Amino acid sequence: MAPLDKFTPDHAIVDKTSPSFKEEIPIGFDASQEGALKKITKISSTLTVLVSGLALVFDGYNAQIIGYMEPLFSKLYKEGMSSTIKTRLSNSYLIGEIFGMLFFGFLIDKIGRRTGIVFATLFLVLGVIITTAAHGTTQLGMFWMMIVGRGTAGFGAGGEYPTCGTGSAEASDESQYVRRRRGILVAMTTDFAIDLGFVVAGIVALIILAAYHEQTSDGVWRVCFGLGFVLPVTLFFFRIRMIESSQYRKHAMKQSFPYLLIIKCYWKPMLGTSLAWFMYDFVTYPFGIFSSTIIGSLNPIDTLVQNIGYGTVVNAFYLPGCIVGGFLMDWIGRKQTMTLGFVCWAIMGFIIGGALGPTQTITPLFLVLYGIFNSFGETGPGVATKETRSAQFLCGAESFPTPIRGHFLGLAAAVGKTGAAIGTQVFTPIQNSFSDTEKGVQGVFLIGAAFAMAGGLISWLLIPDRKRDLESEDARFRAYLESAGCSGAFGESLEQEIKTTAFKL
Repeated sequence: MAPLDKFTPDHAIVDKTSPSFKEEIPIGFDASQEGALKKITKISSTLTVLVSGLALVFDGYNAQIIGYMEPLFSKLYKEGMSSTIKTRLSNSYLIGEIFGMLFFGFLIDKIGRRTGIVFATLFLVLGVIITTAAHGTTQLGMFWMMIVGRGTAGFGAGGEYPTCGTGSAEASDESQYVRRRRGILVAMTTDFAIDLGFVVAGIVALIILAAYHEQTSDGVWRVCFGLGFVLPVTLFFFRIRMIESSQYRKHAMKQSFPYLLIIKCYWKPMLGTSLAWFMYDFVTYPFGIFSSTIIGSLNPIDTLVQNIGYGTVVNAFYLPGCIVGGFLMDWIGRKQTMTLGFVCWAIMGFIIGGALGPTQTITPLFLVLYGIFNSFGETGPGVATKETRSAQFLCGAESFPTPIRGHFLGLAAAVGKTGAAIGTQVFTPIQNSFSDTEKGVQGVFLIGAAFAMAGGLISWLLIPDRKRDLESEDARFRAYLESAGCSGAFGESLEQEIKTTAFKL
């Protein structure tokens, strides 16, 4: 089968930026109907972008808060908090996300983005409630209930990745002005939002600890976990009122998916985005979740508040990296930004690992270097690969057409989270395998840097260099299927769009 790029008939290349571009309006529809549809779509698209960003803030919060609570668990529940339970608490959320990404990635291409996000929110809220209310006749029993709750919440949060990622990318395609700045827009509403959740988690933990006069009480972790469902519940009202994006309404497949043809066409970007996301999450999640542990191991006399505070400061370095990466994606391209970030990330990891001895005795210097290490990760692979995240999100969104975008974005994100689960699982054993704490920390930095460098090679060799409107990719995909003798119903007519929009609003 010939590659997709071979199929470029005149009707397949749609330049929405051209002044002569005009949507076709069926006979029988007046300008007022078309104008009403465009107005409603614009409002809904704006809300989609804003709500997606806010939702992912608390996904980041729920993912990170466990890292700040684990030192508290070690003091409160010495009998039940073993290294095995510690790892399972961290991994349950990630494993739940993997299943959520795969399930909802398929679901949103079949029945719509809006339906997927509603059910994802319900699972997230249910999981947070179970975690917050965790009890047991023994400490071990309580932790297992917490693990189940975290897994359920992770399943819902995993659904947020393909739904919010596709929603933000497709909504940003509604406007020519926004389309030219899609890189920074998607960066702010995906990667920046998730990392902001990391920082918010640390700030909330410090505030709750202060309210408890820095006493290690079970009320601290229950309040911290419980706050994780406040915003998702608030946003639920807006989500059930949103309509599907114009891209999905026009291009959703109304028949079974020809998976063999799709894989023949998109195997390379599928492999590239998935492996790059794996490398990124394998490194960034352990270093993010265990930031307080790393700092505490190098400064054993620090208090719980100091360790959480230092970890929050380190995670705050993610934020400028997201912003810089967003601008770079629009300036030099998605693929180039991802590769550059991976390489710089690896170099900084080698520097910290090689010079850990002299730098660890100067806490501010170590924090700054550790923070820059995290920032480089977000500047390139984070903002470019993670819907997961913006370049990964964006590379994934722009590499695949609308009818199958959820499938592949969910798959790439799931592979990434598999890397996160593996990285989190092996992080502590690797660190403990060395003769002393310093060498253990040094070892994980050097190993992380090696994986980051591999991610750079994967990005350069396998990620497609694309920066076009989504409509063009959808038209090329249709032309490809038609050339293969696979044609069928796509999307809705303008009349159907108006009826659907009127019904939902």
